[in-house]
Amino acid sequence: MIHSGGPVTTGRDAAREAAEHELSKPVYHQNDPGLLQRAMDRFWEWVGDLLDRASGSAPGGTLGLVAIAVLIVLAVTALWWRLGTPRRGAAGAGDLFDDGIRSAADHRAAAEAHASAGRWTEAVQERMRAVVRALEERTLLDPRPGRTADEAAAEASASLPDHTAELRAAARAFDDVTYGGRPGDADTYARLRTLDLALDRTKPLLTGPQS
Repeated sequence: MIHSGGPVTTGRDAAREAAEHELSKPVYHQNDPGLLQRAMDRFWEWVGDLLDRASGSAPGGTLGLVAIAVLIVLAVTALWWRLGTPRRGAAGAGDLFDDGIRSAADHRAAAEAHASAGRWTEAVQERMRAVVRALEERTLLDPRPGRTADEAAAEASASLPDHTAELRAAARAFDDVTYGGRPGDADTYARLRTLDLALDRTKPLLTGPQS
C-alpha cells in the first residue's frame, strides 16, 4: 500500500532500537575478538593513557614515568598470575617427567589406577613414563633431566632396534595427549602396556666396543 503525502519518518528511539536489534545478530559478531583479547586491548589502552598523562605532566615527569612503569610491572605480574603460564603447544613437546623421581613400578601402578577409572589420557602418560623409567633402571638409558619422549624413544632404539617403530609410536601418543590436546583412549593405553611388558622381556642389543 502506497501512502500519499509526506515521507514516513521513524522516531529516534525506535530507529536506535531497530539498529541495536539488527547489530545484535550473531552474523555481525563471528569475527569479534575473544574475551581475553578484549581484556588485553583495554589493558594496553589504559597503559597508553597513563604514559600520555605522565609524559605531559611537569615537573616530576621522570619520577612519574618511573612510578607508572612500576604500576605496569605490577599489573602484568597480576595478569600473569591470574592467567597462568601459557601451555606448551603441540610443536614444542617438553619434558617427559614433570615431578619428582618415581620408580617404574610406581608409574605402572599409577597408570593402572587411571585406566581403571577411565582416565585414559593420564593412563597413557604414566605408562610412557613407566616405559622410560624401566629402561633407565635397566641402564639402557642414562637418567637425564629434561629428556623428551621423542628423545627417549630415539635413544632406546639403539639397544632395542626390534621395537623402534613401537617406541616412536609411543612417544607420539604421549606428545599427542600431553601437548596436542588429543584425549587418550583404551586402545592407545593397551598398546603402551603391551610395549612396556614386551620391553621388560626383551634382551637388549649390546653396542659396546668389540674385543
